[in-house]
Amino acid sequence: MLPVELLISEHRLINHAVSVLKKEQQKIVASGKVDPNFIVIAVDFFRTYVDRYHRGKEEGILFEALSRRKLSEADAAMLREMILEHALARKTLFNLEKLKESYIAGKTEALSGMVESLDTLIELYPMHIEKEDKRFLYASMQYFTAKEQEEMLQKFLEYNRNFTDNRYKQVIETVEREL
Repeated sequence: MLPVELLISEHRLINHAVSVLKKEQQKIVASGKVDPNFIVIAVDFFRTYVDRYHRGKEEGILFEALSRRKLSEADAAMLREMILEHALARKTLFNLEKLKESYIAGKTEALSGMVESLDTLIELYPMHIEKEDKRFLYASMQYFTAKEQEEMLQKFLEYNRNFTDNRYKQVIETVEREL
């Protein structure tokens, strides 16, 4: 197993979460109301599962190792693009959380900002994941020997020992049932 196959398998849960996000966003638009608890759950999922668990390996191990290699111009540009998209996702989550607080405080105009933030996430993640899955992750393995790939996989598995994704699978399934 290549180390990137672990990252790619995690993308399935992220895409599932995005589909749930889209359903909830459609409910928000139709009703003109948002359930702040849903936003709390969504922000927690994207910050904890996506940012810490998934990107902890992706950025902290893979991208870090790639940064020490001589990449082709195209691969270096793609790596920069991935990092910028990760930063956009983090900024959008930060804004979504702040808008939720404003909404709870009675500022109903925050609703449109939350819808826009959700739109950004709904558009960003599938496009970003497709680029990683089809154009970047497998291609990045060319910069590592088979031994280095195995060592990276072991680092990924060691990283996973400190975190379980089962909780987040259950969270997404529970929220989806409640929609």
